[in-house]
Amino acid sequence: MKSVIIYSSTDGQTKKICEVIRKNLLNKDEHKLISIDNVSDINLESYDSIIIGASIRYGKHNTKIINFVKKNLNLLQNKKNAFFSVNVVARKKGKDTPETNPYVQKFLNKTKWKPSNISVFAGKVDYPKYNILNKYVIRFIMLITRGPTDTTKTYEFTNWDNVKNFAKEINENFN
Repeated sequence: MKSVIIYSSTDGQTKKICEVIRKNLLNKDEHKLISIDNVSDINLESYDSIIIGASIRYGKHNTKIINFVKKNLNLLQNKKNAFFSVNVVARKKGKDTPETNPYVQKFLNKTKWKPSNISVFAGKVDYPKYNILNKYVIRFIMLITRGPTDTTKTYEFTNWDNVKNFAKEINENFN
């Protein structure tokens, strides 16, 4: 089964998650990983399945991902498909499932897509990597959501076992 994994990644964590998913899919060499910025370079019809991963920044998914899904909704619905969102809110119990994560629900409502497989993963806060504005805006958000605020540190919240389990679920449902 030939798949394309399309992603939108702000700081690289969503791409990293996509790479782990790809590595854990059967016949990993048959799965292409591509940024939403380069998706016009491929023929989506030539793939048996489409997996989309999208990160959140300041409470929003990348508009390119939203527009891509809206534009290709019929194609997505007629192929084996999967979606996952990456956001730091998913670090919290009660916001760590697709049904309870507000960003996943907002995305699905906005796009009208009903993915066959869906998940949400907690992301990463990498304060040292951020420019001064992002560092302090994200620190403020973390402060009001009771998250870590030490701007000298990096906090990875991604549960890699959950990522591998999602790949396993995709293997079972796509093959």
